[in-house]
Amino acid sequence: MLVRRIARLLLATPFVVEGVRTLRTPPADHEPLPAGLGSRVPYLPDDTRTVLRATGGAQAGAAVLLATGRAPRLASLVLAATLVPSTAASHRFWEEKDPQARNDQLGQFTKNVGLAGGLLVAAADTEGRPGLGWRVRRARRDGGHAVRASRREARLVRRAAGAKAGRTAGRSVDTARQARWQARKAQWKAQQKAQRRAQRARAHLQG
Repeated sequence: MLVRRIARLLLATPFVVEGVRTLRTPPADHEPLPAGLGSRVPYLPDDTRTVLRATGGAQAGAAVLLATGRAPRLASLVLAATLVPSTAASHRFWEEKDPQARNDQLGQFTKNVGLAGGLLVAAADTEGRPGLGWRVRRARRDGGHAVRASRREARLVRRAAGAKAGRTAGRSVDTARQARWQARKAQWKAQQKAQRRAQRARAHLQG
């Protein structure tokens, strides 16, 4: 989308300019890093100029990636992370005694906060594609559907097996009944035949 490309270019422009300038000539009026920050952040140099140079290089490189649309989400996260040391070192308005200087530093500080918000929005932009959270929820939902479908199939199989067993048992009962009926019929026929023979024998003796 054209608007997205323009927005990325505009968002990356100040980071390219400021990053290159800081990388070449760090500001001479910078403030030292807050006490104890080096112990809380691993591999953070104690020299503020080195930190500013590294921050400027990272900002310039990540801003170029963001402007060109290459790994824009990762580049946005890197830029948002670089704002922390640069803001802490250069815009500590709470330590300014002069009201005008404090207002100037506060303006720069709030500008960086606003830029950080825009970068977080850019980092969350998936360009209309499903994000990781959506994919995880979709995988869980599909997994739940598969489990429920397998349970339904298992119930249907059990019902079909039970119905088949019932039909088989019913056929067995019908067969047994038919066999008993056939046996009774054969017995009745045999009795009738024996009675006819006995009648014929009595008639022959009387004649």
